[in-house]
Amino acid sequence: MATPKQSSSPLSPDALFPALRLQSVVPAGNQPAESFFLQADNPISVAVVGVGVFGRNHARVYQELEQQGEPVRLVGVVDPNLDRADAVAREFGCRAFGSVAQMLTTHSEVRAASVAAPTVHHLAVARALMEAGVDVLIEKPLAASLAEANELVQLAATHKRIAQAGHLERFNPAVRGTIPLLTQPMFFEVHRLSVFTPRSLDVDVVLDLMIHDLDIVLSFAKSPVKEVRAVGLPILSGKVDIANVRLEFESGCVANFTASRVSTERVRKLRFFQPHQYVSVDYGRQEVLVFTVGADGAPGASTVNPQIKVAKPPVTSEEPLHAELRSFLHAVRDRSTPVVPLEDGCGALALALDIVAEIREHGKKVGFAGIAKGKS
Repeated sequence: MATPKQSSSPLSPDALFPALRLQSVVPAGNQPAESFFLQADNPISVAVVGVGVFGRNHARVYQELEQQGEPVRLVGVVDPNLDRADAVAREFGCRAFGSVAQMLTTHSEVRAASVAAPTVHHLAVARALMEAGVDVLIEKPLAASLAEANELVQLAATHKRIAQAGHLERFNPAVRGTIPLLTQPMFFEVHRLSVFTPRSLDVDVVLDLMIHDLDIVLSFAKSPVKEVRAVGLPILSGKVDIANVRLEFESGCVANFTASRVSTERVRKLRFFQPHQYVSVDYGRQEVLVFTVGADGAPGASTVNPQIKVAKPPVTSEEPLHAELRSFLHAVRDRSTPVVPLEDGCGALALALDIVAEIREHGKKVGFAGIAKGKS
C-alpha cells in the first residue's frame, strides 16, 4: 500500500540521443507568441519529431487534415534514422531531417510540432522546439520522470508556448460522449488488454497502456488519490507486462485497473457506477451504454426489469488522432489553453510512477527480484 507521492528520476543530459538535441538555436523567422496571430485561412506549418509507429500516424493525419481543408501544412519529419525519415517524408510529401537543429535552421516557418520521439528524449526535443518559438504536442507519457515533466511545464510558461499532452483517449468520441453523463462516479472497472508487439518495451505496461485510463479516470473522478495498491509481472519482456491496480480517491471513489500487453485478445473498456446509473464505455467500438435505475421519464428502452432503462447516447465516430490534432491546431491558432494541458500529463505521469513504485515494493515482498530492482 502506498500514499501517492511525487516521484522523479532525472536523466543525465549526456544520456540523451545527440541527434535530437539543439543548443540555443532560435531561427530569426520565429516570432514571440504575443506577435504571432495567424489569419483564419493562413496554414500552420507543422512538423513531426520521431516517426516510428506513432509519429508516422501523426504525419499521416496532418496530411489528411490538410486534404480535408484544415489550414495546416506538413513541412517535414525528423528522425535520426534517415532511411525511416526519408520513407515517411516520401509517403506524405514533405521534407526529411536528421535532427531538430537541421530542420529549424533551414525551415524557420515551422510553428507547431508533434513530439513522438522515445520518452527519454521528450524534454530535450520539446525544449529545443519551445526555445525556438514552436508550439508542441508531446506524446504520452509526457516525460521520463516527474522532474522532467515539471520542467516542460515551466519551459512552456517561460516561452509562452502552447503545449499539449498527447493523451489520445480524451478525444475518443465515446469518452467525449460520456462527459455530459457524469454526476458522482463512485466505482470504476477498467480493462485495457493488448496482444504482444515488440514496441514500447522500454517502459512498464503502466506507462505504455494503463496511463491512458489513469488520465481518463482522473479527469472523471476529479478527486485526489488517497491510496494505491498494485501488483504486476514481467511475462515476455524485462519490464512489467501485466498489472492490476486499485485506487481509492479522497472522495471515496474506488477504481480498479487491469492492463496487459500479453493478452490473446484486444479489449479496451471502462465501466463506472454512479447513483442510479451504470455506464459502459467501449473505446474500440466508440460506444456508450447507460443503464438507469428507477428514473421515470429517463431516456432509453425498458429491459426485462421495468425499473431499469438502457440508452445508447449518439456518438459520432471519428479517429481520435484526427480530433486530437485538430484540437491542438485550434489551440495554436487561437492561442488558447489546450484540452489536455501539460499539467494533466504531469498528473497522469505522477500517478503512473507511484503505481510502478508500488509494484516494485510488492515485488520485494513476494521475492520477485527482477520487479523489485526495476529490471530492464
